[in-house]
Amino acid sequence: MKLFFTPGACSLSPHIALREAGTPFDLEQVDLKSKQTKSGGDYRAVNPKGSVPALQLDNGQVLTEGPAIVQYIADQKPQSKLAPAAGTFERYRLQEWLNYLSSELHKMYSPLFNPATPADQQQAVKSAIGTKLELVNRNLEGKQFLMGDTFTVADGYLFTILSWSKHVGMNVPAGLNSYFDRIASRPAVQSAMKAEGLIK
Repeated sequence: MKLFFTPGACSLSPHIALREAGTPFDLEQVDLKSKQTKSGGDYRAVNPKGSVPALQLDNGQVLTEGPAIVQYIADQKPQSKLAPAAGTFERYRLQEWLNYLSSELHKMYSPLFNPATPADQQQAVKSAIGTKLELVNRNLEGKQFLMGDTFTVADGYLFTILSWSKHVGMNVPAGLNSYFDRIASRPAVQSAMKAEGLIK
Protein backbone atom coordinates (compact mmCIF):
# COMPACT_ATOMS: atom_id res chain seq x y z
CA MET A 1 0.00 0.00 0.00
CA LYS A 2 1.03 3.62 -0.45
CA LEU A 3 0.47 6.58 1.87
CA PHE A 4 0.21 10.00 0.27
CA PHE A 5 1.42 12.57 2.77
CA THR A 6 2.64 16.11 3.34
CA PRO A 7 5.35 16.51 6.00
CA GLY A 8 3.90 17.45 9.39
CA ALA A 9 0.30 17.54 8.14
CA CYS A 10 -2.52 15.38 9.49
CA SER A 11 -1.17 12.55 7.32
CA LEU A 12 1.45 12.07 10.06
CA SER A 13 -1.27 10.26 12.05
CA PRO A 14 -1.74 7.31 9.62
CA HIS A 15 2.01 7.36 8.95
CA ILE A 16 2.57 6.69 12.67
CA ALA A 17 -0.16 4.01 12.62
CA LEU A 18 1.50 2.18 9.72
CA ARG A 19 4.84 2.10 11.52
CA GLU A 20 3.28 1.11 14.84
CA ALA A 21 1.49 -1.77 13.07
CA GLY A 22 4.65 -2.86 11.28
CA THR A 23 2.82 -2.79 7.95
CA PRO A 24 4.94 -2.58 4.77
CA PHE A 25 4.10 0.57 2.80
CA ASP A 26 5.45 3.14 0.37
CA LEU A 27 5.40 6.91 0.85
CA GLU A 28 4.54 9.52 -1.77
CA GLN A 29 4.92 13.17 -0.84
CA VAL A 30 2.29 15.68 -1.98
CA ASP A 31 2.62 19.42 -2.55
CA LEU A 32 -0.76 20.68 -1.37
CA LYS A 33 -0.45 23.98 -3.22
CA SER A 34 0.32 22.56 -6.65
CA LYS A 35 -1.55 19.27 -6.02
CA GLN A 36 1.43 17.45 -7.50
CA THR A 37 3.12 14.37 -6.09
CA LYS A 38 6.89 14.34 -5.71
CA SER A 39 7.10 11.89 -8.61
CA GLY A 40 5.28 14.42 -10.82
CA GLY A 41 1.75 13.01 -10.83
CA ASP A 42 -1.52 14.89 -10.44
CA TYR A 43 -2.58 14.11 -6.89
CA ARG A 44 -6.22 14.91 -7.69
CA ALA A 45 -6.25 11.80 -9.89
CA VAL A 46 -5.61 9.83 -6.68
CA ASN A 47 -7.77 11.89 -4.33
CA PRO A 48 -10.17 14.37 -5.99
CA LYS A 49 -10.51 16.13 -2.61
CA GLY A 50 -6.91 17.28 -3.05
CA SER A 51 -6.10 16.87 0.63
CA VAL A 52 -3.94 14.41 2.53
CA PRO A 53 -3.91 11.71 3.70
CA ALA A 54 -4.85 9.12 1.12
CA LEU A 55 -4.03 5.43 1.38
CA GLN A 56 -3.81 3.54 -1.90
CA LEU A 57 -4.36 -0.16 -1.36
CA ASP A 58 -2.67 -2.93 -3.30
CA ASN A 59 -5.94 -3.61 -5.16
CA GLY A 60 -6.01 0.00 -6.41
CA GLN A 61 -8.71 1.28 -4.10
CA VAL A 62 -8.04 4.59 -2.36
CA LEU A 63 -9.18 5.36 1.17
CA THR A 64 -9.27 8.97 2.37
CA GLU A 65 -9.99 10.77 5.68
CA GLY A 66 -7.58 10.15 8.54
CA PRO A 67 -9.98 8.59 11.10
CA ALA A 68 -11.14 6.01 8.52
CA ILE A 69 -7.59 5.27 7.35
CA VAL A 70 -6.15 4.70 10.83
CA GLN A 71 -8.95 2.28 11.73
CA TYR A 72 -8.37 0.38 8.51
CA ILE A 73 -4.64 0.14 9.31
CA ALA A 74 -5.38 -1.04 12.85
CA ASP A 75 -7.81 -3.70 11.64
CA GLN A 76 -5.23 -5.18 9.26
CA LYS A 77 -3.01 -5.97 12.26
CA PRO A 78 -5.35 -6.60 15.22
CA GLN A 79 -2.43 -8.01 17.22
CA SER A 80 -0.98 -4.46 17.30
CA LYS A 81 -3.90 -3.40 19.54
CA LEU A 82 -3.97 -0.03 17.81
CA ALA A 83 -7.77 -0.21 17.98
CA PRO A 84 -10.17 -2.28 20.08
CA ALA A 85 -11.99 -5.02 18.18
CA ALA A 86 -14.80 -3.90 15.88
CA GLY A 87 -18.22 -4.19 17.50
CA THR A 88 -16.97 -3.77 21.07
CA PHE A 89 -18.01 -0.83 23.18
CA GLU A 90 -14.35 0.17 23.49
CA ARG A 91 -14.22 0.52 19.70
CA TYR A 92 -17.02 3.07 19.90
CA ARG A 93 -15.02 4.89 22.57
CA LEU A 94 -12.12 5.03 20.10
CA GLN A 95 -14.43 6.37 17.40
CA GLU A 96 -15.73 8.90 19.89
CA TRP A 97 -12.18 10.18 20.40
CA LEU A 98 -11.32 10.16 16.69
CA ASN A 99 -14.47 12.11 15.91
CA TYR A 100 -13.79 14.66 18.65
CA LEU A 101 -10.20 15.14 17.54
CA SER A 102 -11.27 15.52 13.91
CA SER A 103 -14.27 17.81 14.29
CA GLU A 104 -13.50 19.74 17.47
CA LEU A 105 -9.71 20.14 17.39
CA HIS A 106 -8.12 19.40 14.03
CA LYS A 107 -10.16 21.82 11.93
CA MET A 108 -9.95 24.58 14.53
CA TYR A 109 -6.24 24.98 13.80
CA SER A 110 -6.83 25.93 10.14
CA PRO A 111 -7.28 29.71 10.72
CA LEU A 112 -4.03 29.78 12.70
CA PHE A 113 -2.08 28.62 9.65
CA ASN A 114 -3.67 31.29 7.46
CA PRO A 115 -1.65 34.54 7.52
CA ALA A 116 -4.77 36.44 6.42
CA THR A 117 -6.59 35.60 9.66
CA PRO A 118 -6.87 38.82 11.75
CA ALA A 119 -5.01 38.82 15.08
CA ASP A 120 -8.18 39.16 17.16
CA GLN A 121 -9.75 36.19 15.39
CA GLN A 122 -6.59 34.15 15.91
CA GLN A 123 -6.73 34.92 19.61
CA ALA A 124 -10.37 33.85 19.80
CA VAL A 125 -9.54 30.59 18.03
CA LYS A 126 -6.61 29.92 20.39
CA SER A 127 -8.88 30.50 23.38
CA ALA A 128 -11.45 28.04 22.02
CA ILE A 129 -8.76 25.44 21.28
CA GLY A 130 -7.33 25.95 24.76
CA THR A 131 -10.69 25.09 26.34
CA LYS A 132 -10.88 21.87 24.33
CA LEU A 133 -7.28 20.94 25.17
CA GLU A 134 -8.06 21.38 28.86
CA LEU A 135 -10.88 18.86 28.44
CA VAL A 136 -8.51 16.39 26.77
CA ASN A 137 -5.95 17.01 29.51
CA ARG A 138 -8.53 16.21 32.23
CA ASN A 139 -9.44 12.99 30.43
CA LEU A 140 -5.80 11.94 30.47
CA GLU A 141 -5.43 12.30 34.24
CA GLY A 142 -4.23 9.00 35.69
CA LYS A 143 -3.81 7.48 32.22
CA GLN A 144 -0.86 6.96 29.91
CA PHE A 145 -2.97 7.19 26.76
CA LEU A 146 -6.42 8.36 25.69
CA MET A 147 -7.87 4.85 26.01
CA GLY A 148 -6.01 3.91 29.19
CA ASP A 149 -2.79 1.94 29.29
CA THR A 150 -2.68 1.02 25.59
CA PHE A 151 -1.47 3.24 22.74
CA THR A 152 -4.10 3.48 20.00
CA VAL A 153 -4.50 5.32 16.71
CA ALA A 154 -6.27 8.10 18.64
CA ASP A 155 -2.97 8.87 20.38
CA GLY A 156 -1.15 9.16 17.07
CA TYR A 157 -3.82 11.61 15.91
CA LEU A 158 -3.72 13.70 19.09
CA PHE A 159 0.08 13.78 18.95
CA THR A 160 -0.10 15.08 15.37
CA ILE A 161 -2.50 17.87 16.34
CA LEU A 162 -0.44 18.82 19.39
CA SER A 163 2.67 19.04 17.19
CA TRP A 164 1.10 22.02 15.42
CA SER A 165 0.68 23.99 18.64
CA LYS A 166 4.26 25.24 18.89
CA HIS A 167 4.13 26.43 15.25
CA VAL A 168 1.10 28.62 15.90
CA GLY A 169 2.01 29.87 19.37
CA MET A 170 -0.56 27.79 21.26
CA ASN A 171 -0.05 27.25 24.96
CA VAL A 172 -0.65 23.62 25.88
CA PRO A 173 -1.55 22.35 29.40
CA ALA A 174 1.46 20.90 31.22
CA GLY A 175 -0.10 17.43 31.30
CA LEU A 176 -0.38 17.43 27.52
CA ASN A 177 3.24 18.51 27.17
CA SER A 178 4.40 15.45 29.10
CA TYR A 179 1.95 13.28 27.12
CA PHE A 180 3.38 14.71 23.87
CA ASP A 181 6.94 13.94 24.96
CA ARG A 182 5.91 10.41 25.91
CA ILE A 183 4.40 9.76 22.47
CA ALA A 184 7.32 11.47 20.71
CA SER A 185 9.76 9.02 22.30
CA ARG A 186 8.07 5.97 20.75
CA PRO A 187 10.31 4.32 18.10
CA ALA A 188 7.56 4.25 15.46
CA VAL A 189 6.83 7.94 16.00
CA GLN A 190 10.52 8.80 15.79
CA SER A 191 10.79 6.79 12.59
CA ALA A 192 7.78 8.50 11.00
CA MET A 193 9.04 11.97 11.90
CA LYS A 194 12.51 11.22 10.54
CA ALA A 195 11.03 9.90 7.30
CA GLU A 196 9.07 13.16 6.90
CA GLY A 197 12.13 15.29 7.67
CA LEU A 198 10.57 16.70 10.85
CA ILE A 199 13.48 15.61 13.04
CA LYS A 200 17.02 14.44 12.29
